[in-house]
Amino acid sequence: MTEITAAMVKELREKSGAGMMDCKKALAETNGDMEAAIDWLRAKGIAKADKKSGRTAAEGLVGIATIGHKAVVVEVNSETDFVARNDAFQDIVRGIAQVALTTDGTVEAVASANYPATGKSVSDSLKDAIATIGENMTLRRSAALEVEHGVVATYIHNAAGDGIGKLGVLVALKSVGDKEVLNSVGRQVAMHIAATNPLAIRSEEVDAAVAERERNVFIEQARESGKPEAIIEKMVEGRMRKFFEEVALLSQAFVVNPDITVGQAVKDAEKLAGAEIEVTGMVRLLLGEGVEKEESDFAAEVAAAAKG
Repeated sequence: MTEITAAMVKELREKSGAGMMDCKKALAETNGDMEAAIDWLRAKGIAKADKKSGRTAAEGLVGIATIGHKAVVVEVNSETDFVARNDAFQDIVRGIAQVALTTDGTVEAVASANYPATGKSVSDSLKDAIATIGENMTLRRSAALEVEHGVVATYIHNAAGDGIGKLGVLVALKSVGDKEVLNSVGRQVAMHIAATNPLAIRSEEVDAAVAERERNVFIEQARESGKPEAIIEKMVEGRMRKFFEEVALLSQAFVVNPDITVGQAVKDAEKLAGAEIEVTGMVRLLLGEGVEKEESDFAAEVAAAAKG
């Protein structure tokens, strides 16, 4: 039996929003498995799915660059928001995004690519910048989308300047239709993706493991009602249909016009574009997503510095 520590209970509380005693019981019931404990709380109606990602805390910027039918997005982390507001750091993020356009978009390819401003690799150039700016910086994530015909629309949320901000989205639209129309609807869809963070473009593309996990939670929730298994199965199927509608991009209610789905909005745009439009890819990078950093006691830091 795994020992349930106060730190484990604290972590589960932060991730689930549930009370201390509920968290302690959930961990005890699941032998200390954090993800299973979250599902246990959800099945009991104590925690919501949107809490499970936990807190994110990393500074820096997301940068986007576009050329022709290709666009890239990169995330460069720094230790403090102060450095993220520094002009030199912002220029570095823009520069790395431009370099990323010459690669396949993977972190490894971008890190090893030549950075024109220094004549060195991106990785080595970042190391030099660390010495100059005096703070650790890392290229954490990058991605690229490209279409043979059509556009890759982009959107930056919480922009800190041209092509840089806290959240970046790419969405690829395959079409031979009017580029102006494609860019217009593409930007709207990119804004929608920024707001809703869909798991996949289509319901059939949702990760099977994620869908199975949701199904298991729904089954446990339904069993709590005490209804017969035959009724439970119908309840679960109904909830799964709703789940897919909520997490798949094309079936989501469009944030620009909630009366229609994103799929319908794209279909409607085909009339103006003069050709069929297919959404072939999407990327959403939120600064610091999935990264946690230790909270510091500012007063204690000042006191420690004074003693030093």
